[in-house]
Amino acid sequence: MAIDIIKSLDPEFKGVPEEILRDSRYMPHFKDCIVTIDGVHVKASIPPEDQVPYIGRKGILTQNIMAACNFDLQFIFACAGCKGTAHDTRVFLSALRNNALNFPKPPNGKYYLVDAGYL
Repeated sequence: MAIDIIKSLDPEFKGVPEEILRDSRYMPHFKDCIVTIDGVHVKASIPPEDQVPYIGRKGILTQNIMAACNFDLQFIFACAGCKGTAHDTRVFLSALRNNALNFPKPPNGKYYLVDAGYL
């Protein structure tokens, strides 16, 4: 399962990633950022009787997929299958609240880098 395969090598996020440390464009600005998170809508194939919640804002059937990447551009979390009508915030909060998904949670003083869709 993806839960067992996609995960952080530093699950407690104690260190500053090398990619941040060695680049003055990022250090010290992102030293406390643990991951970047974004969502994407992908076309979905849904049975006709279940299609309405999957019709996205562009009028096509989609699933909202949220992914988290570290600063080495490795996926450390993915949440797929959410309805196309689901707002990014709803997908994020759902992953955050479901302990079975092993969503990476920042320790005190650390944070996620997200776009305005997660506010």
